[in-house]
Amino acid sequence: MSQVRPVPQEIFGKVVSNKMQKTVVVEIVRVEQHPVYGKVVRKKSKLKAHDETNRCQVGDKVRIGYSRPISKDKNWRVLEVLPR
Repeated sequence: MSQVRPVPQEIFGKVVSNKMQKTVVVEIVRVEQHPVYGKVVRKKSKLKAHDETNRCQVGDKVRIGYSRPISKDKNWRVLEVLPR
């Protein structure tokens, strides 16, 4: 039986695309250790987040929070755009 990780309520990431209306794609980078070999590996995930005011630009650091499903792929909201 595999363990299910709880969804974190807030995550920090970097905006990699803002070509959709009121939606940004945020890249999340996490560092994990390989279970067998012990090497430290960087893993990336891309999440779609709701940006109500279209204020995010590519390269911005953002804080996103988990929310109710907004569309088929969007379950996150942009909470804050952090200074570069």
